[in-house]
Amino acid sequence: MKTHSTNYYNTFIEIAEDSAAEEGIVPPLKGDKKTVANLQFEMLQDNPYRYTSDDVLFSVFAIRKDFPREEWPAQRELFFSKGQPCFRASPLTKRYGWGIHSDENGKIAMVPFGSEEYIAFVENELVKKTKAMRSKR
Repeated sequence: MKTHSTNYYNTFIEIAEDSAAEEGIVPPLKGDKKTVANLQFEMLQDNPYRYTSDDVLFSVFAIRKDFPREEWPAQRELFFSKGQPCFRASPLTKRYGWGIHSDENGKIAMVPFGSEEYIAFVENELVKKTKAMRSKR
């Protein structure tokens, strides 16, 4: 079965052009159930460069679907047998003001918009840049 990855390497995903964010903010909770943004944020907040994009996107999917841990390997293979939206479509990059840096191993970290680190990635000619997807057409 062919697998489709969402991982980037040595790439910085800038926030969306139409994002209203002026800085990286913690995604607010909506009711008693955590959103995709909440779960992605929690995984990345204290774990920079620990996970790949594939790791985070699948884990959030599996948590939201309430899959038992022992099913994760089989479910992950099935999940990536079809193309999946990458972090360019994440609410973190589109709405909440977080850039995503992927290192040379594909491990990712959040970078708050407007920070010195964010500006350094944008200005670094050795790092590929791409923008998050716009929310409006």
